[in-house]
Amino acid sequence: MRRATILRTLLASNSILFFSVLAFASEEGATPAEESTVGEVFKWLHFIIILAAAYWLFAKVLPPVVRRNADKISEAISKATAAKAEADRQLREAATKLTHLEQEIAEFRTQAQKDAAAELERLRAVIKVDLEKVTTAAKAEIEAAERAARVELKALAAKLAVDHAESLVAQQMTPAVQDSMINNFVQTLQRRPN
Repeated sequence: MRRATILRTLLASNSILFFSVLAFASEEGATPAEESTVGEVFKWLHFIIILAAAYWLFAKVLPPVVRRNADKISEAISKATAAKAEADRQLREAATKLTHLEQEIAEFRTQAQKDAAAELERLRAVIKVDLEKVTTAAKAEIEAAERAARVELKALAAKLAVDHAESLVAQQMTPAVQDSMINNFVQTLQRRPN
């Protein structure tokens, strides 16, 4: 349909141009008055051709171009409006989060203090248990060392007593006492029943 309109417009403009050339050629032998009338006609024909071309340009060619540009602009405006709405929504969310942020920080701080106090109590309990274990182990070691020292002291005392007794016996043992002891021992053996 658009091609048909273009063809009609071209045909009309060619026809007008052809007839105007014929009119111009026939006027070569015309009088000045006729020439001014023919010139006037040519001016009007020229005006009508320019007017038709302008009409065709503004009525047929430019509206789709303008419409496409208007659609693009409208689409860009709608995208910008949607982007602005999304940005506003994100701004509101950020503001809401910011107002809740201080409350959350206070809650975190309170929870951290509670956790720190609980951890301190737990550590105190662990330290107390460990201290009791160390105390018990130390007492057990002290008692074991004390027993070992007593046993060693008794052994030392016994050794010293034996050494002292041996030295006393060695000092008091004379050949006469030895003979008397041997005689007593032999007599004791003789008195015994077999």
